[in-house]
Amino acid sequence: MITAIVRFPLPEGLSSDEVKAAYEHFAPQFRGAAGLIRKYYLLGAERTGGGVYLWESLEAVERMYSDAWRQRIAERFGASPQIEYFDTPLVIDNAAASA
Repeated sequence: MITAIVRFPLPEGLSSDEVKAAYEHFAPQFRGAAGLIRKYYLLGAERTGGGVYLWESLEAVERMYSDAWRQRIAERFGASPQIEYFDTPLVIDNAAASA
């Protein structure tokens, strides 16, 4: 598995509600995305937006993070995303364990 952490600076003056609305607008492209296990949308105190993604494979990551996807982020939020990748050898999911 691969964890990707995506970050981008948010434009000044964009409210938390506007950021959430933008995330909700983009969410459908990730529902059912091949190879995506989980995604968390992020809103940092330092005006940083982004997401944490858990993918089945690097190939799945590369299919999603196309040039067009990067351009949509840049157009909506005013900056290209920065992406870090991590091998993810183990995941502990306490919520699923208690179900």
